Amino acid sequence: MPPTTPGSRTADGLARRLRHDLDGEVRFDDYTRHLYSRDASMYAITPLGVAFPRHAEDVRAAVAAAAGHGVSVTARGAGTSLAGQTVGPGLVLDLSRHMHRIVALDPGARTAVVEPGVVQEQLNRAAATHGLMFGPDTSTGNRATVGGMIGNNSAGSGSLRHGMTIDHVRALDVVLSDATTARLAPVTEDERARRAGPPTLEGRIHRELPRILAANSRAVAEDFPAFWRRACGYRLDRLGPSAGDASFDPAALLVGSEGTLALTTRAEVTLVPAPARTAIAVGHFASVAAAVEATGDALACDPATVELLDRTILDLSRQKIEYASLGALLEGDPGALLFVGFTGDDEEQLRARLGELTALWARHGHGYHTLHATTPDRQAALLKVRQAGLGLLMSAGEGTRRPLAFVEDTAVPPEHLAEYTRRFRAVLDRHGLTAGFYGHCSVGCLHIRPFVDLADPAQVRTMRAVAEEIKDLVVEYGGVNSSEHGDGLARGEFNRELFGPRLYGAMREVKRLFDPDNRLNPGKIVDSPAMTDHLRDAALPPAAPLPTRLSFPVVGGMRGAADRCMNIGACRKTGSGTMCPSYMATREEQDSTRGRAGALVKALSSPDPRRALGDERLHEILDLCLMCKACKSECPLGVDMAALKAETLSHHHDLHGVPLRSRVFAAVRTLNRLGSATAPLSNLPGRIPLLRTLLDRTLGITPHRPLPVFARRSLTHWSGRRDRALRPAPQGQLTFLADSFTTYTEPGIGRAAIELLEHCGWEVHLESGGCCGRAAFSKGLLDDAAAQARTLAHRIAAASAPGSPVVGCEPSCLMTLRDEHRSLHPDDPVVQDIAGRVRQVEELLLAAVADGRLRLRPDSWPAGRRLLHHGHCHQKAEVGTAATVALLKAVPGTEVVEPDTGCCGMAGSFGYESEHYALSMTVGGDRLFPAVRAEPDDTVVVAAGTSCRQQILHGTGRRAWHPLEIVRAAL
Repeated sequence: MPPTTPGSRTADGLARRLRHDLDGEVRFDDYTRHLYSRDASMYAITPLGVAFPRHAEDVRAAVAAAAGHGVSVTARGAGTSLAGQTVGPGLVLDLSRHMHRIVALDPGARTAVVEPGVVQEQLNRAAATHGLMFGPDTSTGNRATVGGMIGNNSAGSGSLRHGMTIDHVRALDVVLSDATTARLAPVTEDERARRAGPPTLEGRIHRELPRILAANSRAVAEDFPAFWRRACGYRLDRLGPSAGDASFDPAALLVGSEGTLALTTRAEVTLVPAPARTAIAVGHFASVAAAVEATGDALACDPATVELLDRTILDLSRQKIEYASLGALLEGDPGALLFVGFTGDDEEQLRARLGELTALWARHGHGYHTLHATTPDRQAALLKVRQAGLGLLMSAGEGTRRPLAFVEDTAVPPEHLAEYTRRFRAVLDRHGLTAGFYGHCSVGCLHIRPFVDLADPAQVRTMRAVAEEIKDLVVEYGGVNSSEHGDGLARGEFNRELFGPRLYGAMREVKRLFDPDNRLNPGKIVDSPAMTDHLRDAALPPAAPLPTRLSFPVVGGMRGAADRCMNIGACRKTGSGTMCPSYMATREEQDSTRGRAGALVKALSSPDPRRALGDERLHEILDLCLMCKACKSECPLGVDMAALKAETLSHHHDLHGVPLRSRVFAAVRTLNRLGSATAPLSNLPGRIPLLRTLLDRTLGITPHRPLPVFARRSLTHWSGRRDRALRPAPQGQLTFLADSFTTYTEPGIGRAAIELLEHCGWEVHLESGGCCGRAAFSKGLLDDAAAQARTLAHRIAAASAPGSPVVGCEPSCLMTLRDEHRSLHPDDPVVQDIAGRVRQVEELLLAAVADGRLRLRPDSWPAGRRLLHHGHCHQKAEVGTAATVALLKAVPGTEVVEPDTGCCGMAGSFGYESEHYALSMTVGGDRLFPAVRAEPDDTVVVAAGTSCRQQILHGTGRRAWHPLEIVRAAL
């Protein structure tokens, strides 16, 4: 085994050679090594280093360099493997960073040629324009790479129709273990014999594989599990004529080989027609057992999918804004749901099949209610929770007690599923374990994740005992131990027993043929270590004490908050959602939420975590976090990187001092107040190039972005001088937060809000005495933010009626009262009370529309217009945008669209900072700018955040209106 410590002769020599030979990046620093020591499994192995190949030649050169230094190679895509396939002690190759091109797409032949880092959803978007899709539709399709799917032989909810990845691979371009290249594809016997001639590794493979297959023909025929849906071992049964095909197909052998035989650099895959229409029946059942019992009737109706979700996951989904729409659709409190999907071209036929299933369930007494979903919006709300099942279940873990994937990939023939599930639960009960249940009932696969504490040796022993019992149970029912997630470190150990000595021996021969020196991802599939080796949580030292300024109310404090991340990779999605905008722009693992969380776990596991939080490499990893807070809602585990970054910055300041620019931006209220008082003179520097250059050189404020324009007549100025005639206020009093931006740079928005609220019967008290602390918080000046938070909360409490609403129209400031103030002052009842009183203006106005207090004119300027709404990140993370969209729709005749535009990229001061400007514009240019530019000139662009409006104007030249300006214009 090669040395695994940086600075060793092997590491230094390999790093030098890789940097010389590769076009891609090479990193051997401790933080990068730590980030790549984990995947989504319960395992951790620290690699020697990481390389990021740009093309196939880089992969070949990396394999050659590693071989020259006696180092193993582990290929990696999204790192979402659940069984430990993508962790290893040698060189890790991240094939997702650069190698993500769709090389060709042939709609006529229904094929695509892709690099291994292409994401399944990316391929599906390209194929969708031709009515096609990639058949294996995994629930992690928004980040799972095609290369990883080939490595695991992945499947998904549609495997009943479309099979597994192995059924869709036509040819693979690969780098072999001796750093030579080959193209593996089905060939005739004559062609195989021709390829077997040269004295190369490729030639030897074409010579020796038929011999291995012939010598073990009985084992291949008799010892493989009979059940078809399997992702375990080497698929010798798909290699040649024994599969019922006259051709010889070494490419099929590589599917599911977990990178242990060769490394894929390009794949030709087949595509299938995308369904024209989908209809879903959602059966409501009292228990998992009752739902599983109903599977037979569902299968009798020829569905495309049958998916299970239990109460554990449903209850977790109700705690997340992201999945709030599901609760409104369900009937009662089901113990389990069964999602039965039908696809086809004829809507009436699909409705008839829904009715057929509902009648069948009713006749046999299955379930108590069946919901029909035939519209895309309704289906999306339902399926979103099903696809997030893994992450939601993971969020139920506490500390080192987590739901673990060690028996979650078993499958048995569906006719045995009900009895198998009952006996499975009996095993868990006997060992005192609880678990969440979800999965693919259509193919007998349930993902059952028992909660286990890996830091407790007794729990580890229990885990192993359960794994062995379930393995035996699977064999009894003619099932498989790995049905779609592969063997890896979790199940590889049991392959010798499951396949028997003859077939397992043949698999070892295959490994020696392809990889005689055991260089490619050793320890997976054959000759694997014990499943209890390399456990992630057991490897972490106890966390040293660390006082924090913020409250982290989880087991383990700040480290526990970061270590909630289980690497499922939802933050690595691209093209949808908001999390994580910087990763979408850079595709750097360290720029994902899980990358930053992993880096923090490393720092907080050091003997002196306070000093570790001041490390410059850690600071570099956290630097591009925009603190959008999308991770708080979109990460199923709720890893709040904005809070973690703010706390880390505060410790960095303790060690290194506070940069001048941070102090300037943190004082934004003072600056804006002075700017307003001295306007229009204060607006001149923004138009003088020499002064902008000076700001760039002294403070690092980019000259490329326009500065805000200060208003001479501020909101407080207007409020103090307007007519104070007594107005009736039947709704009572509320407090309006005069934030630093609405007050001094866009007071018209505040005026619109106050006039609307007063029109609806509210007495408005303008609170303009201080800053909410948002700016100081984002710069890590947490002592300043805490002081501002306490002062503001106590001022509001003293000047307002108990329980009265606190509102505002700048989401970042208003949501700071609701969230960050609570974390800054967890024990201050006044701060907590004010946080609980925060409401959106839109909520109050919607109530007024409902009871007739607010009537909007059909002949106003915005009436009858198309409105494009872009939601603010903090609003989406904390409360969602439903109230804003509903209020805009209340304007007569409006068509309100809310495309998935992600983060605008401005993020307060982030977009003004010289070193961040380019990334800020890249983020905005991902989806927001194109969505705005695609709209006709008469479309009204709407955005609640001041940063969002600035970014839209700068990036597209279009003015964006605050939603309350639109509603005020229609009053």
